[in-house]
Amino acid sequence: MKKLINDPDDVVDEMLEGMVAAYPDRLRRLPDTQVLVRGDVPVGGKVALVTGGGSGHEPTHAGYIGDGMLDGAAAGGVFSSPTADEFEALIDACDAGDGVLAIIKNYEGDVMNFETAIELAEMEGVEVDSVVVDDDVAVEDSLYTSGRRGVCGTILVHKAAGAKAAEGYDLSEVTRVAQKVIDNVGTMGTALTSCVTPEKGEPTFDLGDDEIELGIGIHGEPGTERTETMSADAVTDKLTEAVLDDLDLDSGQEILTIVNGMGGTPQMELFVVNRRLQELLGEHGLETWDAWVGDYMTSLDMAGASITVCAVDDELKELLGAPADTPALTQTQ
Repeated sequence: MKKLINDPDDVVDEMLEGMVAAYPDRLRRLPDTQVLVRGDVPVGGKVALVTGGGSGHEPTHAGYIGDGMLDGAAAGGVFSSPTADEFEALIDACDAGDGVLAIIKNYEGDVMNFETAIELAEMEGVEVDSVVVDDDVAVEDSLYTSGRRGVCGTILVHKAAGAKAAEGYDLSEVTRVAQKVIDNVGTMGTALTSCVTPEKGEPTFDLGDDEIELGIGIHGEPGTERTETMSADAVTDKLTEAVLDDLDLDSGQEILTIVNGMGGTPQMELFVVNRRLQELLGEHGLETWDAWVGDYMTSLDMAGASITVCAVDDELKELLGAPADTPALTQTQ
């Protein structure tokens, strides 16, 4: 498979160098790490938000560093967790004395290494809270998780908690808002093709030309059903109904939706999915407050999409609609 890389062993380092070169006034890299932070950290007068995980999901994670969202993110190898040392360096760099919230996607490596880093940081006097995002409704346990996986709903956690932190609220309030999003969001995805990792150079799993997989994870973990290729409307119905069954929302509930590309799906197809998604939500009596369409959390070059639904109230609407200025997401009021 053709890829625009040099040595597969250098791809994460070179990606991070390229990001800093693109945003030299907004991002900086901690020496001898794979950690990117805001150029102005530590930012006094607010709680710091940190996250991280395996590379290959861009613009997640470092793409969301900036005003109104994250203070920093650690990048592991492709589909592998950063080390505890990297997470500890991230926490230490971002702490300005007002506490740190670690937003963790529910994968065993991320959870274990972040927990170790938090213990080390607390020994140095840093106040740290954490939340674990588990929005994937497809499967309860998977290859890399105990419990549900953390996927695209994580971006909304970054956004709401980041806005709360920017308003100057304390760590307990920022953590409460992060958990509130987690409690009200669900996601499910599908793959039309496998992704191809730089190290392997070939598809990571076999999927026939006439097959798709429903409920697949962002690392190619098995989903709930492998089936024949279906129309966009049929796929959208399957994904959306699974998410709505999980959330069990009342008629009239306001929601934010995300149609997220997995890295290899044209915008044209994502908008086709969004068309049916919004029709279906109307049939359920739900009211879309905002609809995002694009690549927010990818799986390298996988063709496919995920659908996220988040129930919102006045507080979450204010936070999710608040200004943000990051490489991957800019929002003005």
